[in-house]
Amino acid sequence: MKKNADADAAPKKKGVLRENIEAIVVAVILALFIRTFVVQAFKIPSGSMKDTLLIGDHILVNKFIYGVKMPFVKKTLIPIKDPKQGDIIVFEFPEDPSKDFIKRVIGTPGDIVEIRNKKLFVNGTRVANGHGVFKDLKIYPSQMQPRDNLGPITVPEGKLFVMGDNRDFSYDSRFWGFVDFAAVKGKAFIIYWSWDKEDFDVRWSRLGHLLE
Repeated sequence: MKKNADADAAPKKKGVLRENIEAIVVAVILALFIRTFVVQAFKIPSGSMKDTLLIGDHILVNKFIYGVKMPFVKKTLIPIKDPKQGDIIVFEFPEDPSKDFIKRVIGTPGDIVEIRNKKLFVNGTRVANGHGVFKDLKIYPSQMQPRDNLGPITVPEGKLFVMGDNRDFSYDSRFWGFVDFAAVKGKAFIIYWSWDKEDFDVRWSRLGHLLE
């Protein structure tokens, strides 16, 4: 009788093990699918988007909003909509695609972007909102660098002009040019965690904050 009982137990153990392995495989595939096509988490490493995003903010990025892209080849299979002015986007840094950058869209294809003494103009109209922050009183002429005076320049088809909200301390389209639509990974939409490393503290007030 003992031999028969052991024989019956072995298949059950194999069945439980197989179920657990299948569950893990399905969970991994589902997680990869969500990360590739739906939503992905990113951590803010620099202050170029202050005060909208702080160092230590952890954000979620909607990867579906601009269309479903085929992994690796970056070809859009199902187009939905294009990035628009004001969107906060995550994209592959043009000078080093292995790095992800996050900036705000300032100009879309056909827009004429100009900066005059730190004042931003798009299509001849000054863009005045609460996103852009200036912390350096110096104003550089265009002959020295393009931070405070630039253009006018026209955004080409399939490209975006982006800038950080911390305008005096952001390395963005003013310096290295345009972002290709194909390099855009998605739109940042919420802060789900925020850690202040200097004070060793959680920024509770920022948790769940929707980005604009």
